[in-house]
Amino acid sequence: MNGNGNTPLRPRDRRRARRRRGLTAGATGLAVTLGLGLASLARGHAEAAPDPAPARTAAAAAAAAPSAVAASAVTEPQGPEQSDFSSAFRYSLTHPTAVPAGANDWSCRPDAAHPNPVVLVHGTFENRYANWAALAPRLKRAGYCVYALNYGAPDAAVLKATGDIVTSAGQLASFVDRVRAASGAARVDLVGHSQGGTMPRWYVDRLGGAAKVDKLVALTPPNHGTTFSGMGLMARAIPGADALLGVSCASCEQQVVGSDFLKDLNSDDRVSPDVDYTVITTVHDQVVTPFTSSYLGPAVNISNRTMQTYCLTNTSDHIDISYDPVAARLVLNALNPAESARPGC
Repeated sequence: MNGNGNTPLRPRDRRRARRRRGLTAGATGLAVTLGLGLASLARGHAEAAPDPAPARTAAAAAAAAPSAVAASAVTEPQGPEQSDFSSAFRYSLTHPTAVPAGANDWSCRPDAAHPNPVVLVHGTFENRYANWAALAPRLKRAGYCVYALNYGAPDAAVLKATGDIVTSAGQLASFVDRVRAASGAARVDLVGHSQGGTMPRWYVDRLGGAAKVDKLVALTPPNHGTTFSGMGLMARAIPGADALLGVSCASCEQQVVGSDFLKDLNSDDRVSPDVDYTVITTVHDQVVTPFTSSYLGPAVNISNRTMQTYCLTNTSDHIDISYDPVAARLVLNALNPAESARPGC
């Protein structure tokens, strides 16, 4: 007996107890680790880069839009175009409500060549600017009306999409309705990254989005869950770890393989026949693991693409993909197959 009246643990049991405590701590801190991993991109600079010229707002464009849209557009300053995620993320740290260049012009009217507005849906621990500061202006130059929302966190939060995915799907539904009302378009196309490629499936399947969405283009979505390189499986194996992870980041727990959310989402093993789905992945994905868990199908309205099929030497990972020119070309091909072109390295 020890001094507390308890039977001492054998050495093997002590080792098991220490191992369990370590695994629990690791699983509990998963969401925080992912968030800090993104935040660390902003470190290592002795002084912040100077702000560009004052950001242009959409106030002038809003004058021609419905009043409800105009009221929100006035408060949305546009940030500069960026060529990489790190630069865009650093900018968003001090501009959490920034809109990527080319997005949220509420006076835009789709033309015959590009009849569907494109709504950009960011991923977990990201925001609309950090995710889309390159693709939004590229789509705008290609002739699309482009829109981007923040969701899944308070307005002032830099790291978004941490809230309950079902609730976030409702926010997407409201935003799509605003876009349709402002643009006059019957349907939109959705382009999402990570959670932003999976969450819209709930909107399409459960919230009436199938009648309002023509195409869903998803970059590295966790459609069938992720092991987070094994960390997610640890969380599943340790009693109470799932609950602790959900407290830190509800959407993180929902994206781990075997979650109740994913079981429900994939329960009927089908997708809407009225929507065309394109999944774009990279073999170097370190967040959605294995990367093949992104794939949907098989079905006639589903296309699964892997960037290394088109460029074997491409090294873009989960975070880089929304800034990758191969991925951008695949997005454009999915949005307008009539003008598709093979991506080059």
